[in-house]
Amino acid sequence: MKTLIIVTHPNVENSRINKRWIEELQKYPEDFHIHQLYKAYPDEKIDVEAEQKLIEEYEKIVFQFPFYWFNSPPLLKKWLDEVLTYGWAFGSKSGYKVADKKIGLAISVGIDVEEYNEGAKYKYTLEQLTTPFELTFDYIKADYRPLFAFYGLELNTSDEWIEKSVPKYLEYLNSL
Repeated sequence: MKTLIIVTHPNVENSRINKRWIEELQKYPEDFHIHQLYKAYPDEKIDVEAEQKLIEEYEKIVFQFPFYWFNSPPLLKKWLDEVLTYGWAFGSKSGYKVADKKIGLAISVGIDVEEYNEGAKYKYTLEQLTTPFELTFDYIKADYRPLFAFYGLELNTSDEWIEKSVPKYLEYLNSL
């Protein structure tokens, strides 16, 4: 069963890790369909009907994005607001088209994991900071899966560090 990977990165060409993840996923076209929102919608005008049809084709969906300003890039928020509509994603007998689909987050994080804890610099875990995603997907009756995160990219920019993330990301995707 193929997994839809919705990549939301405003400057993916300059992102070493997200770009590397995409390159790896492209080696497995029978397993992954990569959909890059900023490439599909450079004007940020989302084709809601096309996006809904795409979502309906897959049982597993992963949103891949960098974590900055304690959230996702703005186009992902806009996508959620516009695509997950009443009558399609929730709120009516014909809604809930995303129900029971496995949905996960794959997040690249600049800061070390130790900084995302009570008593540390950022006070909260990444799981706590991404609770709005979990609540959104619960609301539309999707099967929200634990997130995947790769931390420490601000200080660890070596090719070796980035390569460590690749098998971990593939393992996460294959475990959905």
